[in-house]
Amino acid sequence: MTPDDPAFQAALRQDDAALLDDRAPCGYLSTTPDGVIVRVNQTFLAWTGYRREDLVGRRRFIDLLPVGDRIYHETHYAPTLRMQGSAREIALEVVCADGRRLPVLVNSVLDRDDDGTPVVIRTAAFDATERRRYEQEVLAAKRRAEESEARALRLAQTLQQTLIPPTPPRVPGLDVAGAYRPAGDGRHVGGDFYDVFQVATDDWVVALGDVQGKGSEAAVVTALARYTIRAASVDHESPSDVLRTLDRVLRRAETDRFCTAVVVRMRRAGGTWRATIACGGHPRPLLRRPGGGPVPVGEHGHLLGILPDARSTDTAITLGPGDALVLFTDGVPEGRRGAELYGAERLVAVVDRHRGGAAEVTGAILADVMAFQSGEARDDIAVVTLAVPPADGGTPADAGTAG
Repeated sequence: MTPDDPAFQAALRQDDAALLDDRAPCGYLSTTPDGVIVRVNQTFLAWTGYRREDLVGRRRFIDLLPVGDRIYHETHYAPTLRMQGSAREIALEVVCADGRRLPVLVNSVLDRDDDGTPVVIRTAAFDATERRRYEQEVLAAKRRAEESEARALRLAQTLQQTLIPPTPPRVPGLDVAGAYRPAGDGRHVGGDFYDVFQVATDDWVVALGDVQGKGSEAAVVTALARYTIRAASVDHESPSDVLRTLDRVLRRAETDRFCTAVVVRMRRAGGTWRATIACGGHPRPLLRRPGGGPVPVGEHGHLLGILPDARSTDTAITLGPGDALVLFTDGVPEGRRGAELYGAERLVAVVDRHRGGAAEVTGAILADVMAFQSGEARDDIAVVTLAVPPADGGTPADAGTAG
């Protein structure tokens, strides 16, 4: 198309040069309906490095776009302009004379004559370089934050793996099984933990706890709680003294997270075990004896890490052949299905029905509470079962670790 072409002249006549002069703060182009440039202001030329004679009557607006934006122009920009008569805040790039790409925001209107025939497209282009730089910085910051979060999550998951024994140790004369299931899809680190360790010959400590919250900070506090219990159990025979030590450590630590825990000191005497139990704001363990239903044992106690003088009480019981003691976090009774709680009654019923080894009991609890929640735990779940083998000295075939 040449400047003498009638269509070119018609578009030019419709264009009012007074709308935007050559000192305008934005680029301005007017084109024929098929996109041939008929007018361009000095601002646009200065931005792009083109000469007026390089563009007017020689190039279409779409010719100034990179391949990806040309596709967008044909599939979105141009149809919108034809159907609606205008297109606003379209983000494009203009390929400059030296090959640079200039990010722009484009507003265009399509003028028609009295018969409705398209005559001219008026386009204002705004330099979006700073906006694009800001967007790129935001995206880069988002990526860095996501990478940092992913690293923190991996670190926390690695840390938590050290807080859950892969297999409870073999304890002569005692069947032990533990299970842990994090909330949700299992990616996010929770605060539940359990531990089983030996203090002396026939003298063992079993601990199970729940640190408030999730994530890397909860994992750090969980590690602090676990190793504090280990260290305090060497210096204190009483589980309540161990919990008081943990309470002091948490209150002095630079964290506002609290903790619940249950500590059981197990001492063997012949074919029986003497268990001393102390709870710090934690659900009481269930004791199940042959021929009887499971019942809670111990005192609830105070939350750890909040009160200036948290108290807990030691409760001593004897575990004989066939007895079982079940420790669990609140993720079991507080499992939810809609507004309905799993509750203590369901837990008692499961423990009552399953009278095999520790692994059977632990696995049955975990399976039942997960089924109640349709396979997605609303909170972390930790369960530890301590069972004294039957009087005949046999060990249940399914003894071991669950979960």
